Amino acid sequence: MSASMLCGSSPFKDLAIKAIKANNLGKRDVSMFAEVEGEVKETVEKAAEEVKAVVEKLKAEDMAGVTAPFGEAGKSIFDPLGFAADCSEGKLLFYREVEIKHGRVGMLASLGFLVGESFHPLFGGNIDVPGYIAFQQTPLQTFWPAVVIAIAIPETFSVFTFDNPAYGGAWTMKKGRVPGDFGFDPLGLKPEDPKEFKEMQTKEINNGRLAMLAAAGMIAQELATGTKLFA
Repeated sequence: MSASMLCGSSPFKDLAIKAIKANNLGKRDVSMFAEVEGEVKETVEKAAEEVKAVVEKLKAEDMAGVTAPFGEAGKSIFDPLGFAADCSEGKLLFYREVEIKHGRVGMLASLGFLVGESFHPLFGGNIDVPGYIAFQQTPLQTFWPAVVIAIAIPETFSVFTFDNPAYGGAWTMKKGRVPGDFGFDPLGLKPEDPKEFKEMQTKEINNGRLAMLAAAGMIAQELATGTKLFA
């Protein structure tokens, strides 16, 4: 039990006070004792609900993506800035959704550098520059509308997974939301077994993390050298 449960106003503090009161009354006043006993019972139920909420609260340590040497056996995570520390379930789900989206973009970007610099048939086929400035060579009237549409489709569906800011707070996801799941699985790769599904989620998250680092590294190298990585 944490100190916060005993300080201020909480069911645990109320329970202690009413239990002491009931003990002091004893059987001297049956009607008052019965009244206090009823209050104690009600407070016990509230305390039990609070304990259940704490126990069942979604924790980052129990989510997919916890990987050695920072987790698994010890159930600890690498979170030096404390983003996942004591935040609501909706906010934690939002953070994970953001991480997955950036990881997927990172994987596409890493592949895009490799393929785009070696094979570039679109938009005239004459764009032969480092990947980090390739977008500047594309015709705005054809390239950017396609980009906007490609981004708008998944983001439109994503809006419906958010909590109403008036009730759940800003930038929080609905409880029970599976981060990154938009129901798009044309190859039927999603496992039915929860353990296998969690393992697959962890693999995707870890590949996304690596891809974000890889894409950042490729961009940094091309910025430093001014030349393409892949001929």
